[in-house]
Amino acid sequence: MTPVPPPTPAPPTPAHAAHATDPTAIEAAARLRARNPEADPLRIVPDVHPARIPRHVAIIMDGNGRWASERGFPREFGHRNGARVVREIFEECGRLGVEVVTLYSFSLENWKRPAAEVDALMGLCLAYLEGEEEELRRKGVRFRTIGRREGLPAGVLAAVDRVTAATASNTRATLCLALNYGSRAEIADAARSLAVDVAAGRLRPEEIDEAALASRLSTAGLPDPDLLIRTAGEMRVSNYLLWQISYAELYVTDTCWPDFTPLHLHEAVRDYARRTRRFGALDEAAPHA
Repeated sequence: MTPVPPPTPAPPTPAHAAHATDPTAIEAAARLRARNPEADPLRIVPDVHPARIPRHVAIIMDGNGRWASERGFPREFGHRNGARVVREIFEECGRLGVEVVTLYSFSLENWKRPAAEVDALMGLCLAYLEGEEEELRRKGVRFRTIGRREGLPAGVLAAVDRVTAATASNTRATLCLALNYGSRAEIADAARSLAVDVAAGRLRPEEIDEAALASRLSTAGLPDPDLLIRTAGEMRVSNYLLWQISYAELYVTDTCWPDFTPLHLHEAVRDYARRTRRFGALDEAAPHA
């Protein structure tokens, strides 16, 4: 798989008009709007059948430091500009009808970075939570995080808990931040949790299956990602949602995260919609929308 070139707006085709009058497309779009009234995929990507809009998009927001260095600025400048992009892309996901967006914002491995950069990232996280809390509440967005709490600054934890509680009953969309997150650690934590219950007699070993382990992951209650987007051209998944992306479609673009626009998102969704997802079978599974 090679990174894709920058996108250009799709030219009109007869298929676009066909979707606009196709009863199945209209019905699928109506289902998306019933959950989120702002969803309007037939207007934004008329060449994509609404039933092929991914339900859950996970993003590795890579390239902030590289973007800044190429412009002669410190890496922190890139992170600030990358944070600015988050709202635009998340809101566009909502307009497309995406239900869940999970963003890789800080990994367990990121603690190895210089202290000044880590402090800047934590400060950006806190500023984002404080600045977006009211907007998330107003737009009906549920906020949650995945990852370990240990090691995070007290101010960040307090903000996470406050925004999580304030938006817990929202149902239009879910914004999930992978914060202090590593997938191998997450799976190990889940296995340890199961082992504790077995040792205490609350669970029999033969009762442990994929569903049991998935229920102990920090993503429990969320659908698995349908589409994984990675910016900045790196061809790896970097210990991100290893269990959950077993059947996700991967989309890699050379564009660094601060330059990632709704047009790039549209092209990623178009590319996803063109693919056949068999999940190990011969025929594609029925659309979930």
